[in-house]
Amino acid sequence: MITAKEKQLKKDLIIKKAHIELIVLDIDGTLTDGKVYYLEGTKQDSMKCFDVKDGLGIVKWLKIAKKELALISGRKSKSSEFRASELGIKYVYTGIQDKAKCLETLISKLKLIPQNVAVMGDDENDLNMFKMAGLSYAPKDAYKSVVKAADVVVSKKGGEGAVREMIEDLLKVRNSFNYTKDSI
Repeated sequence: MITAKEKQLKKDLIIKKAHIELIVLDIDGTLTDGKVYYLEGTKQDSMKCFDVKDGLGIVKWLKIAKKELALISGRKSKSSEFRASELGIKYVYTGIQDKAKCLETLISKLKLIPQNVAVMGDDENDLNMFKMAGLSYAPKDAYKSVVKAADVVVSKKGGEGAVREMIEDLLKVRNSFNYTKDSI
């Protein structure tokens, strides 16, 4: 049986989700599986694997919800910047040591309030963004302190549809899930 307190917490979470204006994602371990590949004997940028399902989710958020999405990563990566460009993501910050400060600057630039921001991250360097945002998500395989701190833990692993699941969750609450392939 669900208690009155549990019902209220669920209602509060739905209200938070309905007011999200900006999604902020970590990259490594969230949009990717967190593994970094190097080609032996080269000085080229590392290789990463991005899930196409996550990419389609991002496109849906940008086109259907018509809201913003940003990437903030502690690791500098040309491949991450290229993927963001492919998806039409305008706000991409890589090589960031203080992710919370970067998020604070972005929120100010976009004239938003922190309560209307949802963040997804997988490791301890994302926790300060969690504290700043109104809503925090973690992939199923996030570090245990991140799972504990997250408002929502999705059923998918990072780089395997976690971002898509987050976006579908937010779109469902926004009553924006009635779309056709032509709207994408």
